[in-house]
Amino acid sequence: MKIKLFFMCIASVFFMNCSSPDIALYVGTYTSGESEGIYKFQFNTETGELSQLQLVGKTENPSFLSYSPDRNYIYAVNETEKGSVSAFKMDDNGKLSLLNTVNSNGAHPCHIAINTTGNRAVVSNYTGGTVSLYSIQSNGHLDEAYKVFNHNAPDSISHAHSAQFYKDKLYVSDLGRNGVYNYQLSENQEDYNLITPSIVSMTENAGPRHFSLTNDGRFAYIINEYANTVTSAKKNGNHFEPLENVSTLKDGFNGESYCADIHLSKDERFLYGSNRGENTIVVFKRDNISGKLEKIQNMDVHGNWPRNFSLDPSGNFLLVANQKSNNISVFKIDSNSGKLSFLHSVDLPSPVCLLF
Repeated sequence: MKIKLFFMCIASVFFMNCSSPDIALYVGTYTSGESEGIYKFQFNTETGELSQLQLVGKTENPSFLSYSPDRNYIYAVNETEKGSVSAFKMDDNGKLSLLNTVNSNGAHPCHIAINTTGNRAVVSNYTGGTVSLYSIQSNGHLDEAYKVFNHNAPDSISHAHSAQFYKDKLYVSDLGRNGVYNYQLSENQEDYNLITPSIVSMTENAGPRHFSLTNDGRFAYIINEYANTVTSAKKNGNHFEPLENVSTLKDGFNGESYCADIHLSKDERFLYGSNRGENTIVVFKRDNISGKLEKIQNMDVHGNWPRNFSLDPSGNFLLVANQKSNNISVFKIDSNSGKLSFLHSVDLPSPVCLLF
């Protein structure tokens, strides 16, 4: 009987650990003030509570973070004039140990993405106007860049801001050149070649910053920093046909504002974007057939300068990194309407990237 009770207790503890609603949230920051690097919270996917804050990786200006597919490694840009990229290994407690740091080949790298197989990374250098491709070793280390695309031209300065791998394509959003570049993976599976300097015609001086693709790759949603709009487009061959340009701001808002981040909900019924200046998250209802958008909410972020934001894996919460007010705001998502309601916020110096 005692042995049976013992194993029942063990099983109970195991079950509770496996079903824990707490997951890790990593936060990238700017380190010119009080911040020292990459921080980690525990996030409760049932209550939306953030707890157990700890510094897990000391590094300079880790302004954007990305997981390896197996989630054993985290990669961070170091957004400085010199520009570098760092690889970290995660231990069983979620702390990070530095593996190596390589040159970003451009000033102020602001974004990094990893492909689905985990053997390649792409880094966007904002001030440098370059995009660097890296091979990733099986032990998580980064090789030096094997390819660097220079988007600068004699008559226009590039500000490469983000990039995403999608199957055999690489899309790069260039705010300075006002386009989303389309690269195709070569037959030898090693190189990428430019197909078109913009997948869709942009309005003048729109400033494409980030973009979201639907899972099937048929629709693209590009958030424009200067125009304060979202450009919607539908895929047609190697190009996308423009559908519409929709304002991200409240009707009648006349202040200064700059768009930042954009994300689709898990079911792709809703689209969210951040407005720095108006200091809101805009919520759009999305027509899954036509791809068109209807603006339904501009929610105050309860902070200043919402840069990056993220939806938690459950799809029930949205978290916002408010850079200038030094806080992270947590919102509940209504699963029926897609609208947001504010729950609470926690303080953290200069948060600019949230990674679940």
